[in-house]
Amino acid sequence: MSDLPQTPLLDLVHDPRDLRRLQPGQLRQLADELRAEMVSAVSVTGGHLGAGLGVVELTVALHYVFDTPDDRLVWDVGHQAYPHKILTGRRDRIRTLRQGGGLSGFTKRSESEYDPFGAAHSSTSISAALGFAVANKIAAQPGKAIAVIGDGAMSAGMAYEAMNNASQAGNRLVVILNDNDMSIAPPVGGLSAYLARLASSSEYLGLRSLAKKVTRRLSRRVHDAVQRVEEYARGMVTGGTLFEELGFYYVGPIDGHNLDQLVPVLENVRDAEDGPILVHVVTKKGKGYAPAEASADKYHGVQKFDVVSGKQAASPAGPPQYQNVFGAQLVKEAQRDPTICAITAAMPSGTGLSKFAEAFPDRFFDVGIAEQHGVTFAAGLAAQGMRPFAAIYSTFLQRAYDQVVHDVALQNLPVRFAIDRAGLVGADGATHAGSFDVTYLATLPNMVVMAAADEAELVHMVHTAALHDTGPIAVRYPRGNGTGVTLPEAPERLAIGKGRVVRQGKTVGILSLGTRLEEAQRAADRLDAQGLSTTVADLRFAKPLDEELIRRLLTTHEVAVTIEEGAVGGMGAHVLTLASDLGLIDAGLKLRTLRLPDIYQDHDKPELQYREAGLDADGIVDTVLTALRKNSVGVVEGARA
Repeated sequence: MSDLPQTPLLDLVHDPRDLRRLQPGQLRQLADELRAEMVSAVSVTGGHLGAGLGVVELTVALHYVFDTPDDRLVWDVGHQAYPHKILTGRRDRIRTLRQGGGLSGFTKRSESEYDPFGAAHSSTSISAALGFAVANKIAAQPGKAIAVIGDGAMSAGMAYEAMNNASQAGNRLVVILNDNDMSIAPPVGGLSAYLARLASSSEYLGLRSLAKKVTRRLSRRVHDAVQRVEEYARGMVTGGTLFEELGFYYVGPIDGHNLDQLVPVLENVRDAEDGPILVHVVTKKGKGYAPAEASADKYHGVQKFDVVSGKQAASPAGPPQYQNVFGAQLVKEAQRDPTICAITAAMPSGTGLSKFAEAFPDRFFDVGIAEQHGVTFAAGLAAQGMRPFAAIYSTFLQRAYDQVVHDVALQNLPVRFAIDRAGLVGADGATHAGSFDVTYLATLPNMVVMAAADEAELVHMVHTAALHDTGPIAVRYPRGNGTGVTLPEAPERLAIGKGRVVRQGKTVGILSLGTRLEEAQRAADRLDAQGLSTTVADLRFAKPLDEELIRRLLTTHEVAVTIEEGAVGGMGAHVLTLASDLGLIDAGLKLRTLRLPDIYQDHDKPELQYREAGLDADGIVDTVLTALRKNSVGVVEGARA
């Protein structure tokens, strides 16, 4: 392609071994070319841009100084991993990022030996790197572990739990704190760089070690005082006291875009006998690409875009996104009810709560990347008479399951869970797929679990949740746009555990939960055309089930099919259990359950993912015809046409 950037130096680097053959003076040019290549690639694929732009120099420096892959480089979350992928043998596929059959948008063990640990969720890198480091220590084999973690990810308790145990790794563990937002302690020009370099040098560390030996011969009181003076003196300059208390030797802050500072400091850290060491690196998200630097979110996640202008491809006009329907309705509920409040874990815009935050700042709480705290915080609010909505992605709510069980459900507290990104999520793949929430929630006593079939149903369900004070309640809904139905002006309070029949037939019964309802109705059209009169029911509730409706469908139809956007163990399993308990299949009813396959599905367009899973109209029709043994070649081909 003629618009590809000119990258003569990067063209010579196929993996980090080639990188380490370069002279230090060549690294600046390499970083510039790497940044240009990344911008060019993401302009074609879309994806996470800002985070990767911010760590270009850091990525170059880490692979230049450390002996990857023998030294294990563990990226937290993985939003920033695109430059890493380009330098580690995947440049020829970088324009397949997030595309079906292409590179993952995150680190992935099966993709490369340079990805020692898969990521996509936050705050795991220090724990994993500690595991690598200690394993090498036990086996008496060389190899360090380097964890790169952002300042935002440090808001999760897991990061501190890991650091509290890190002393066991000694100098085999290095933590890079990538401070790209809060600027905990911003660097102050050349003095800061000099002090960081000095504090990481072998001369300083040697002198420090000698001083420790000397002071140990003094009284305990004097020894402790001297140690505190040294650490706090350095901490006054560097801001490292907290990390020192956790057992780390702190170095920084240093400019994460200055390779002349980064490389010597990292070399000192690599060769240090003391440890573990934390290096505080200050970077700028979106660095080096003007449109990203000027953007409020630094182009965190982007569509395809024009490289010159930075203008992103506009999404086609269509129905409102589910997250925004939720957010708009919650604002309306909060206008009439002063006890309603909203909690999110670092995703105010992603969960549709930005307008709520503007309208009710005193009732909006962003707890950072701390889902566990967020859920128990909501439980405390509910116990004190508030009506909290915890808006959390399905895949992130998994991180707070213990809190959902022990702090909410066991105590029967009326916390409202708004579960976004339910079902498959397209380009983000398996790491962000909301596959398990029905399974892990519907098994809990006291829990009510709803799933919206369309955006109008979501409005009703938000209203229902707001009025539900007798225990916890959850509503799940998918990523992306709704179906285009008219939104109700006056929401309806739904009867708990009651579904609805949207189409009446006689032979085939389809029991749908969530947004597969549209595909269920398409399947019903085709089955009707083949002489198979079909009933379609929207169950609305995975728990409690509408026993009356299920009993009626299972006893008056020849074949029944359940369908849901979730893993095995969900609504279909509960229907099967109910049918078994009540003897509804004893007379020979043909009952089938359609759900996500028992695999982690790779990233692709959502409609292709659901087709692969057999959860489209074709899959429903095939299941019915097979159950009725009407699966001759002609019939099946006609159904698939």
